[in-house]
Amino acid sequence: MRQRSIIAITAALAAGSLTLTACGSRDDKGGSSGDKTTVVIGVDAPLTGDLSALGLGIKNSADLAAKTANKEGFVKGIEFKVEPLDDQAQPSVGQQNAQKFISEKDVLGVVGPLNSSVSQQMQKPFNDAGLTQVSPANTGTELTQGDGWKTGDRVRQFKTFFRTATTDEIQGAFAADYLYNKAKVKKAYLIDDQKTYGAGLAASFKTNFTNLGGTIVGNDHVNPDDRDFNAVVAKIKKTGAEALYYGGEYPAAAPLSQQLKDSGQNIPLMGGDGVYSGDYPKLNKKAEGDLATSVGKPVEQLASAKKFIADYKTAGYKDAYEAYGGLTYDATWSIIEAVKLAVEGNDGKLPTDGRKAVLDAMSKIKFDGVTGTISFDQYGDTTNHTMTAYKIKSNAWTPEYSGVPKVG
Repeated sequence: MRQRSIIAITAALAAGSLTLTACGSRDDKGGSSGDKTTVVIGVDAPLTGDLSALGLGIKNSADLAAKTANKEGFVKGIEFKVEPLDDQAQPSVGQQNAQKFISEKDVLGVVGPLNSSVSQQMQKPFNDAGLTQVSPANTGTELTQGDGWKTGDRVRQFKTFFRTATTDEIQGAFAADYLYNKAKVKKAYLIDDQKTYGAGLAASFKTNFTNLGGTIVGNDHVNPDDRDFNAVVAKIKKTGAEALYYGGEYPAAAPLSQQLKDSGQNIPLMGGDGVYSGDYPKLNKKAEGDLATSVGKPVEQLASAKKFIADYKTAGYKDAYEAYGGLTYDATWSIIEAVKLAVEGNDGKLPTDGRKAVLDAMSKIKFDGVTGTISFDQYGDTTNHTMTAYKIKSNAWTPEYSGVPKVG
């Protein structure tokens, strides 16, 4: 998401801020342990608050990746630890977390955040520090390609930013195609929550839906903290809309949908990956038939994800991996792969400037991950553009269709 913005994934054990050395014995604050050098992977996500279901799935999935690498001895001489910080889905808190990660010399990469608006406050500090960031959930197109992407003037913004989630440009196009061609909806009402993720997703949907021949019969903005939407629901009722497209996240989307149905309008709400959460139907008694898109194919349908799903269950995490579990695992593993390349390119030892070595290695990353082949293009975007549309059936998200959209 997401500004949200999930490929989602993250996890748990803190490690601190001591300078790396190649040998010797240290405590659990980082550095070396026995004959192994500790590498810390930071994780930034909302671990409390309305979006914590997604954030905890990210934390746990990153933790699982680090533990798996350690168990397998994936990088000889390296012990990985994960340090999670709670950004509360607040940009200012995310910025503070970024500075904390930067100050801890053992942190060689950061996974997250969930929200694109939070990432906007983290990208420059990370870039200035040369610290690699890989988000499993940020979908705001401008994060990698700049505001000029809308006119075809695409310029990479930060050399340190990568993501395993695809962009809202692609997600909005996929949603528009599904709603117009598969669901046969020709008239849609458009609402966004005015946040980076929601506004960008709504704009992409609008462009592609109208290009297909659809009509936007009304447009509105809401406060993401509001829970009373009766005024806007009354406006929708007058337009003859056949669906409501919402650019935002599930805490507001759920009551918006329920109030829409309570008003007598039996039309679906459709949203992006910010709506695709297991908590959505729990918060909405009339969610049946609602729609959402999310990045990649459902991990439950992927042979490549069987081990991840089994290992996650065995690990005993009390929270579900949610929408970004697989994408988070892959984001974390991409940093682990970069550390491996850095070590192997330096006679089996972590280079003195570990952050630079990891960043240099990111452009070479290509591996078979939980969600498919993982690699990054010239902007730092994932090369995997597959999307899936889901529908609420019997109070649970059910995959309806997967594909790669045409953007235009």
